[in-house]
Amino acid sequence: MLLPLVLIISVSFTNEVTLSSEGYRFIPSKFSLAAYNTLFEAPGILLNAYGITILVTVLGTVCGLLLTTMLAYTISRPDYRYRRVTTLYVFFTMLFNGGLVPFYILVTQYLHLKDTIGALILPYLLSPFLVMVMKGFLEKIPLEIIESAKMDGASEFRIFFTLILPLSTPALATVGLFISFTYWNDWWLGLLFIDAEKLVPLQLLLYRVMNSIEFLKSNTEFMSTMTIDMSQFPNLSARMAMAILGAGPMLFVFPFFQKYFVRGLTVGSLKG
Repeated sequence: MLLPLVLIISVSFTNEVTLSSEGYRFIPSKFSLAAYNTLFEAPGILLNAYGITILVTVLGTVCGLLLTTMLAYTISRPDYRYRRVTTLYVFFTMLFNGGLVPFYILVTQYLHLKDTIGALILPYLLSPFLVMVMKGFLEKIPLEIIESAKMDGASEFRIFFTLILPLSTPALATVGLFISFTYWNDWWLGLLFIDAEKLVPLQLLLYRVMNSIEFLKSNTEFMSTMTIDMSQFPNLSARMAMAILGAGPMLFVFPFFQKYFVRGLTVGSLKG
């Protein structure tokens, strides 16, 4: 599991000419920082993209997790009269959607979210798949616990926030990781709705850098008019450096939630 990650790190610090002649190696024969120097030529832009991505990931994960849990809790309650209809409504959206054009028109023309942080958060707030995953976990909580809390005078909101949420920690960690990964790795929403440079997220910025490198590498006639030695220009190493910059922070976050993540995936698989 660790060897591919080690190889990516090694390639990102390898000279481009060495990569072309010797291929990928776990220990670079010629060390180079050219890939990182290229990506950090404008550190302000990169730091701003990190800030946008972190803000979107945090806000999106918190709001998405709350809405997902509230909806899943509602349709998991056996005493909810419209449980089957609501569950069918949620499941139906997993099979059919309105398409890209209506989605774009909705966000830009009706919600007026173009070039806003909301355009990067709102579309992923609710995932029907994650709602169904959370529903499966919440159905394992005995209804007697909820009824006993009602007998003690607890309201529905108090039951949800002080009783259901603490009991759902493994599922919350699992679903929360899925949501955070979705926001962190997304570049599609930025490509559709973001034109303002100050709102460009990290993944979209790396995507643009990759396209620029591909353009410079493939247009030799254009590059012949410039004083850049393309044999020295980082292409393969820059790809790996961008993978490290894009995935690095999440690699540090995941171990802290691994215990809950595994428990959330296996809970409900055993009958007791």
